[in-house]
Order: sequence, then C-alpha cells, then structure tokens
Amino acid sequence: MRFVLLGLVCLGAGSLAFPAEQLNRRANVSPDATCGGSTGNTCLGSSFGNCCSKNGWCGSTAAYCGTGCQPGFGSCTGTNPPTTTSKSIPPTSTPTAATLSDCLAKKNVPIRLTSSSDFGALAKPYNLRLPYTPAVIVLPTTTRHVSDAVVCAGQNNVKVQARSGGHSYASFSLGGQSGSMVIDLESFQTISVDANKVATVGGGVRLGNLALGIYNQSQRALPHGTCPGVGVGGHATRGGFGYSSRAWGLTLDTIVGLEVILANGSCIHATSTSYPDIYYALRGAADSFGIVTSFHLQTQPAPSVVQWSYSIPNMFQSGSQSAKYFSHIQAFAQNTSVVDRNLGMGMYMDGSGFSIHGTYFGSLSTFNTKIAPELLRTLPAPTQSSAQTVTWIQSLTALAEPQPLQQPTTGYDLHDDFFAKSLVVPSAQPLTQAALTAYFDYMIQNGVNAPNPWFSIINLYGGPDSQINNRPASFSSAYSDRSALWVLQHYGYTGNTGSPFPQGITTFIEGLSGSITKAQPGTVFPGYANYVDPSLTAAQAHAAYFDEATYKRLVGIKGQVDPGKVFWNPQAVGN
Repeated sequence: MRFVLLGLVCLGAGSLAFPAEQLNRRANVSPDATCGGSTGNTCLGSSFGNCCSKNGWCGSTAAYCGTGCQPGFGSCTGTNPPTTTSKSIPPTSTPTAATLSDCLAKKNVPIRLTSSSDFGALAKPYNLRLPYTPAVIVLPTTTRHVSDAVVCAGQNNVKVQARSGGHSYASFSLGGQSGSMVIDLESFQTISVDANKVATVGGGVRLGNLALGIYNQSQRALPHGTCPGVGVGGHATRGGFGYSSRAWGLTLDTIVGLEVILANGSCIHATSTSYPDIYYALRGAADSFGIVTSFHLQTQPAPSVVQWSYSIPNMFQSGSQSAKYFSHIQAFAQNTSVVDRNLGMGMYMDGSGFSIHGTYFGSLSTFNTKIAPELLRTLPAPTQSSAQTVTWIQSLTALAEPQPLQQPTTGYDLHDDFFAKSLVVPSAQPLTQAALTAYFDYMIQNGVNAPNPWFSIINLYGGPDSQINNRPASFSSAYSDRSALWVLQHYGYTGNTGSPFPQGITTFIEGLSGSITKAQPGTVFPGYANYVDPSLTAAQAHAAYFDEATYKRLVGIKGQVDPGKVFWNPQAVGN
C-alpha cells in the first residue's frame, strides 16, 4: 500500500530492517531508500545515497558507508568511519553556510538564512530565556521539501529538529543549540475527518484550530491540552494531557498512523502493523526519530461537559493544615465510590490563590449531589464556586482564556520568559503528609512574597479507571508514565520579557520541587516530557522521561533508522 502526501510517496508496509519487501522486487535502484536483503534494491544511483547500510537503508554518510555496509547493494567507499565522540555532545564539525544552502537551493527548498529580513522573527523562541540561532530555517510546503532538507542536513553534518508550534520549554524546536536546521511545519495545516472518524492533521496545526476544525466538520473531539497555540507535533508525540484524558487517554493514545520523514529522506506511513518499531518510537520520542508531517488521530463524539471550579481560601497560612487539606483531595481522587474516568481535575496555586477545577462527563445533578460534596468535605468553604453544563467548544474556550481558541496559522507571536520543572507522583506512592507539609511550608516561606511571579499546576492523571494508565495489554508506545497519580508543573517567570532573567526564579523553582523530593526520599519521581527541563543532563532526562526497558529499545531503533544522529537535541535518544 502506498500513501501519497503532497508530492512524496509514503510507504505503508513492511518490517523495520526490510520495509520494502512488499514492493516490486524487480526494481533495481531503490525507490524508497530501502536496500539489500529480500528487497533486492540497490542504492547505486538512488537519490538517497549510494551506500546500503547494514540495516538496509540507503545513505551517503559514514553511518551508511562504514562498518556493515552491504557492497552487493551499493557502494561502500568514499566515506571514512565516524570518529568517536562523547555520547552527550554532537559532532563539532559544521559546514559553511554556503555548502548547506547550496544543497537546499539545488533542490528548490524554501529557506530563511540569518541574512533574511524575517529570520529574527522566525527564530524567536517561545521561551525567551533560551534563544538559539539556527544555521537555516526551512519553510517547506511539501513533504518533498522536508525530505530534501533532511538529506541536505545529513550530508552536511547539520542536526535537525522540527517545529510544530514552537512551544518547547527548552527551545528544542530551535535545536537546543545554535547551528541546527529548523524545519518549520507552519504550512502543514490540513484538518479533515474521514468516514471512520479518523482525523488527518497536518504537523503544523495548533491545538485550538485542531479542536475547532474537527468539531466544525463532524462534531468530534480529541483529548488534548488547554493552551490553544501549542502545536500538535510535540504535544501528541510526547504525551498530550487534557481534562478529558482520564476518559479518553492522552493525545498520543489517539494516534493510529503517522506520515514521517526519516533520516535518509524516505517517507513512510507508520502504524501498529506497518513499521511497528518506528510507530512505537514516534509515540513518545519523535524528536529523535523523524519529522512527522501528518497525524491520523481517532476522534470521539464531542460531549456536553460539566465545567466546574472552586476557589479555596486559607491555603497559605499553615503548611501542616494545608497538607491535611491536600491529603483529603488526594484521598478523594483515589475514591472508587465517587471518582471514575469521567472526572477531569486539576489544581492551581501561586502563593495568593488556590483553586480546584476540571470537567465532568455526566449530569450536573450527579456532579452536584455525589462528586462535589465529597470533594469539598473538610475543606474551607469556597470563596467562589461554579458548576454548569456547557458544550464541548464552550468548555475548551473557557479553558483557553485569555487566549482565543482560534489561532493564527502565520505570524504567531506569543512568548514568555521562564524556567519550569515537573514531578510525576506514582500512584503506588502518593504524596505523604511530610512531603505535603514541606511543600506548603516552602510556598508560605518563599512564595507568598516572592519577587517574581510563579505558579504550580497539579493535574490528576491516575485514580479509578483512568484511561491514561489503563491501556490495553496490546497497546505499546515509548510513553512511560502509565502509573502516575499526579503530575506537577512548577513554573517561574519574569512578568517582563524585556528584562534579564533573574537567577532567583530558577533557585525558587528548584527548591519548590526539592521540598517534595527531599521529604519523600524513598520515592522515585519521574518527569513529564512535555514540560521538558533543560537543566537536566541527557542521562538525567532519559531516566526522568523513560523507563529503562523503553529507553533501551529506543536506542536500538535509533541505531537502525538514524545511525548518524541527524535528529538531535541535547536530550535526544542516544546522547
């Protein structure tokens, strides 16, 4: 089966090592970058490179022409074996700008260089604390442009990262370093829903536009985050939490297929049965494996929603008392007689206010008579409360405020200046009274009158019947947090994007996370990959975002499909 996307053929059948075995075996020159083995394809004369690697892929760098190269299916000369470098540091050699730009120009790939008048605006990071200068920004309008750009980067030893919405907390969508190639997917704005209610979504679509597009076409919905300007690319491939996720799973869990450009420039359609190893890796670690140009997402009927919120006073007066209040909320969240998958819940606190809010897929009467009374029992009487039934789009619109749900497809210009960390609390080891007391004591002592603004968001991932955690036995992906109870995000920002970033913010946020981990030393607290923490080393990030078995499998897949580490950021798989 073949899938034609914007002028480039994406192949849809086969195994990882020999993905073309169901194609015409009489073909001589490889049409899809596969070679050797049962395909019989040769790389000589192919547009992907003349060397056939030991894993059956055409290319032109040392990773393809060096050790294990198959001389019967191409050339294995002309490239020296790669030099040994530190696993956490990319190769230091970089090409001249002319070499890379000439390659791109010959292939008619639309680009912006540092000399371009709009380069500064295109290279502006979401997190202004972490600016980087790319070697080139690619602005593809076809998948062929993406493929050609990746091949040029590989030939010139330039690292590549995609930018979907550009909201990477660590500026990894700019490469996480200066000198990378950024492939901006802004032109990939397709949104369509087929007869099977599967949405085909371009890699540059922002969440607000995604929600409106599938709802307006088919009255359908997806689980996803509340920030409408976030791009689907990183959000869906590293997790994708929303208040509906306890009922429907993460955005990642809705992926039934992806069109992706691999390191050798080939385009494939990955599913659970077609390129299953790549499908596994893309759902959890796509930034290390390819450029996803199109997603296929299984949608749900858009429901009506009970939107609810309570403001709780007196949470920043006594650490021990606030810990008791939180312990009640935590017990409520695990109460099987009250909570099921239909409840979405989160908390927000910033040293002055504390709110509990969320959604409920059920009747307002059930929420008001069964759920709310148990949640609020023993807590201080709310100073503000709200619970009402709204439409799906009304719910998303309210959650997105003050941003509109409809987002611009060009000229997006929302930025912040911040440092953030995350903690994942295991269901088997909920937050203890000691940890919660230390947490609120720290807020009271250091956060109530903090010199810079901050907030903590705590979202319920686990609890009874959570569809984030309760995945079918046959379901497998590189996303590792399937036993979380809470996910905490600690976020400090300047409030003035024109000023230097104060070191005190980083110190405060580090201390806020540390107040919990130090008081509960017997618990391992992973991190949430979509709140990527640039202060972590590569090894620390791998341990925080993947379990050991998952990471080992990812390293193996990386070695097969991207042996030259074309797709790279400071925390990429294999660093």
